[in-house]
Amino acid sequence: MIKSKICVVLALLVVIITFNSCDKRTKEKPITLENVEAVKDSVLFSFSFVGCNRVQYGDWHNDSATNASTANLSVLKRIFEDVTSLEQKPSLFFFLGDLVLAESDTINLDAQLKAWVKLYEDKAFSTISGSGIELVAVPGNHEMLFYNTNDDKEYPLAGSTPVWMKYMKPYMPADRNHITGKDSLVNQMTFSFARNNVGFVVMNTDTYNPPTKENPYGFEGLIPIQWIVEQIKQYKKNPDIDHIFVLGHKPYYVDGKPETGHKGFPEGPALWSELHKNEVVAMLSAHVHDYQRMQPNGAGTYQIIAGNGGSKGPAAFFGYSTIHIMSNGEVQFFSRGFDKGSPYYQNVPANTMKVQDSTMLTWSKNANPYKSN
Repeated sequence: MIKSKICVVLALLVVIITFNSCDKRTKEKPITLENVEAVKDSVLFSFSFVGCNRVQYGDWHNDSATNASTANLSVLKRIFEDVTSLEQKPSLFFFLGDLVLAESDTINLDAQLKAWVKLYEDKAFSTISGSGIELVAVPGNHEMLFYNTNDDKEYPLAGSTPVWMKYMKPYMPADRNHITGKDSLVNQMTFSFARNNVGFVVMNTDTYNPPTKENPYGFEGLIPIQWIVEQIKQYKKNPDIDHIFVLGHKPYYVDGKPETGHKGFPEGPALWSELHKNEVVAMLSAHVHDYQRMQPNGAGTYQIIAGNGGSKGPAAFFGYSTIHIMSNGEVQFFSRGFDKGSPYYQNVPANTMKVQDSTMLTWSKNANPYKSN
């Protein structure tokens, strides 16, 4: 952030010198405080994110709620339309998992992802697909796991990784860094990339792992933590990167408390300490069907949950969140949404889409905490 402020000051000095050295026959425009503020507060780069739009099992074949994609159609369409209508459109749109219902077998996963892509590419439905906004798709537990009726738990689904890559690889950055070597195939959905002065580390929070004697069905919630931490450290040392964000379907903090079970992931404690140590701005997640913003350490790294994308749950509003990276080094955040209908898939155009939360993501203790967590 300090680097950005220095750059702004230097840029303003160049502007002043240029104005003063111009041909005197050209009418000079005075540099006012308003002009300086306009330069200082300009948006360098922005991105949006949300997760959890799939319908309930009971609505799988409910034509009022969904189609073959198992997406909550009315909410998804409205989110796409609102994102593309913003005056300052984001460059990136992260979909943080649970795009589809699946969580059963690869046959259902294949059919639902195929239908989801068809829906996304249909310009009559999706205003975002032809907008120039880059979609970055991230898998969730409903894409990576299966539900075991014997013990009511979720476990890694064999074959889910190639099915995801078959349909969603086009929605992963072509210039991404990813894991190489013997573990590269199962870790394809964990990667990093940079845009402008921002470094992104994207995690698959349900990386496939095979059955073992200790875990006969495999283990839920694994991440390649060493690689993730190394990418964070590299971005921290990079003079061209001013802000780092880590994204994944599952959060570590929920309702202000750390979670290492199904709500979170086992390696959350080790990862979070590295996020804070390396001044990561925020972990951006979904999974919990709610909107939450918190600063668990009282200052420093934020946990933001944007799982209010249309799936049934405690969220008071459905919508998405956006971050603006400002030229003065500030990180501006807002979350837009509308009061959800009843049932949750009801189209409610009378419920206005509006800003539900906004703040500057300061490293110091936030002066504007979100009180509805």
